[in-house]
Amino acid sequence: MIDKFRAKFVEESLDNVQDLEESLLLLENDRTDKEIIERIFRAMHSLKGGGAMFGFTDLSEFTHHLETVFDWVRNGKLAISDDLISLTFEAIDQIKHYLSVGDLEDEDEKKQANALTNKVKRFVSNPSEHDEVELTESVQSTEEEQDGSKSYFIKFVPHADILRNGTNPLFLLDDLHDLGKAHVIYNDAKAPLYDAFDPVSCFVSWIIILNTEEAINEIQDVFIFVEDECDLEITEVSDGNILEQKAFQDLLESNKESGDTISSEKLKKLESVDAKEEPKEATKKKVVQLKETKISSIRVASNKIDELVNLVSELVTIQAQLNLYAEKDGQPGIIALSENIQKLTRQLRDNAFEISLIPLQNDLMRFQRLVRDLSKELNKEIDFIIEGGDIELDKNIIEHLTDPLLHMIRNCIDHGIEMPDERITKGKSPKGTIIFRAYYEGASVIIKVIDDGKGIDPNFILKKAISKGLVAEDVELTRKEIFDLVFMSGFSTRENVSDLSGRGVGMDVVKRKIGAIRGEVSIDSEVDKGTTITLELPLTLSIIDGLLVEVAKKQYVIPISSIEKLYPLPEADKSKIFNEVISLGEEQFPVIDLQKVFKTPSSNEKQHIVQVKYENKKIGLIVDDVIGEYQTVVKPLGKLLRSQEIISGASIMGDGSISMVIDTNRLIHNNWIQKLNK
Repeated sequence: MIDKFRAKFVEESLDNVQDLEESLLLLENDRTDKEIIERIFRAMHSLKGGGAMFGFTDLSEFTHHLETVFDWVRNGKLAISDDLISLTFEAIDQIKHYLSVGDLEDEDEKKQANALTNKVKRFVSNPSEHDEVELTESVQSTEEEQDGSKSYFIKFVPHADILRNGTNPLFLLDDLHDLGKAHVIYNDAKAPLYDAFDPVSCFVSWIIILNTEEAINEIQDVFIFVEDECDLEITEVSDGNILEQKAFQDLLESNKESGDTISSEKLKKLESVDAKEEPKEATKKKVVQLKETKISSIRVASNKIDELVNLVSELVTIQAQLNLYAEKDGQPGIIALSENIQKLTRQLRDNAFEISLIPLQNDLMRFQRLVRDLSKELNKEIDFIIEGGDIELDKNIIEHLTDPLLHMIRNCIDHGIEMPDERITKGKSPKGTIIFRAYYEGASVIIKVIDDGKGIDPNFILKKAISKGLVAEDVELTRKEIFDLVFMSGFSTRENVSDLSGRGVGMDVVKRKIGAIRGEVSIDSEVDKGTTITLELPLTLSIIDGLLVEVAKKQYVIPISSIEKLYPLPEADKSKIFNEVISLGEEQFPVIDLQKVFKTPSSNEKQHIVQVKYENKKIGLIVDDVIGEYQTVVKPLGKLLRSQEIISGASIMGDGSISMVIDTNRLIHNNWIQKLNK
């Protein structure tokens, strides 16, 4: 049970760490934003408290020192500096390590952690002269702003079972103290006698009078996770600090002698009695937290979602068998039942598919961090702009997408964006820009990584490819085909090998990994204007709508999302094919005969052309027959077939036979490579 709670704490803490990184990146751009500073402080406070509760002692102690630094910042005693932000990023990496391994046992790791802890401590013990100047100004402004504080009456009555849910109410009181000055009154009137006492039940309540400059929402946030486990009242009772009023002290003494309890109404009356000036018209806010029984979202383990999708996939296969049986049986009742089950199965498939989608935003934080760290390491100034971060993709696709995107962005920083002085010479801003843009296009998601750097010269690429023996000297290539050479194994535009690039290992791996998830990657670039790398990705990998076709008596599936048109190909029209290009009506496009691809006997019967889209082109695939639309469950291939290039998976048909799923992008790309080599 303890391990289960620890695992949940780690999961929630990683969300906290992600929020911490995001807040720190925002703070770097706006160092005076108090809301961001408070957000960072609260995240550290949560990590410290949770770490101590669940046995992460090293984590708790480390974040305590970091929390102290940002407590100084929020109170105006320490200014935000580049060194502080960089140190905090280092600390975040250390926090991730603590969450991964728990308390440290390795001596070398302990030495590194102690060295980092000492660096954090020195920020408080030895603030720089610049920080001291900022300190004077900040403290002065803080004192001036305290005139706008408010006082609140808070009545916090925990339910008896609050302790059983792992909540320590005393931590909530600590959080209230962090918001300002507080006077706490303890009430144990409901505590039973010793014989009836239950050590895991809560019998006490508290009244807190809090003076703070924070908004009432900040007070509500303290109780956000226990609002269903307590009775809570938060009422604004006074402008200014009621705790310093003599009438308040007299009220405390009076209630202590009489045994009465303090109420919000009594505190509101104090302001009019003790005021020396004519009272202002103030809006009194009373917020009573009501129980919310509606749950808008839940956290589910990813393996459970995978299991759900797998079960739905099996259901789709069984439903195909039922369709086949209904067609053979021919009874109207069975056919109607089969159609209804098919409709429900499709709806269930779509719902399961939507559940497995996660937003790209969850994975973009590491890219922001990469841009920040590498730009500082290379002494470059770079803005990283995210557009379409809320676009959702299958989690399995995102898992395979992270490494290619990291490599692409690293290339933008190292190869693309120039040094500030070079950019100024070219008439550009000294600060470069990298844009991450994502959007839907039909049944696909398009991701573009755009930089405004020096771009890629296609003539240089061609010369480099010829010098490496990747293409023949007399070859004639289009601009698009030249840029595709970048994806060939061993190709690199970098003359010198560095820690980041130049070894010829990279974009070919990107191409292969994107292809493994049935995606497509392309490059476009203009010299001194920048480069755009475009990814086209499917929404999901597991279940697709496909077109079932036949080639040499064997069935294959072509994804419908890639299909443009279908053409009949009678024997008479085959004479129109010349040099693997056909003219049909007003259209002329290349064709690939799948009988030749799969090395099966040629057929003289009437055939069909399935026209598919590839990048900005249209290519025809010649098949023997088109059977019809088929809801396809894509299963991964075994070890013996993984090395082949043009099949992305297999599907079990309703009659138990196997159909291969054709990856049209890789089929066409391999055909182009073969022509290039010839």
